[in-house]
Amino acid sequence: MIKIITVGSLKERYLKEAIEEYQKRIKKYTDIEIIEVKDEGLLPPMQAMEKESEKIKKHISEKEYIITLEIEGKQFTSEEFSRKIEDIQMINSNITFIIGGSYGIDQSIKEKAKTHLSFSKMTFPHQLFRVLLLEQIYRACLLYTSPSPRDA
Repeated sequence: MIKIITVGSLKERYLKEAIEEYQKRIKKYTDIEIIEVKDEGLLPPMQAMEKESEKIKKHISEKEYIITLEIEGKQFTSEEFSRKIEDIQMINSNITFIIGGSYGIDQSIKEKAKTHLSFSKMTFPHQLFRVLLLEQIYRACLLYTSPSPRDA
């Protein structure tokens, strides 16, 4: 089971369509759930992240392998990301990705994560980033379900 908890909701139809398409593709390999929590971007940054973190915590448990998406996180190639997902699923079938809001992710959530992941040093809109993450999860599913040269 893969769960994505994201701050903010999508309004753009083209992004919703892309997300629905990737969810449909990923469901052939594993269950996937996307949970949206309210963006508190109108509050001061620390207060907004704290409120968002309380909402995020309601959707996570100690049993899940948590991966936060952070600009300071570790960068992987697509192949490394695929191997990482495969390795995690060997020990824990419940992977939860957390995408923060406008100000990032509260430290209390970062401390719960076992992996801190970055796709780039660049900043992306979290609505668009959701599509990027789903694409990489789908790519990982394809890579780790395909026979590798070492299996031949």
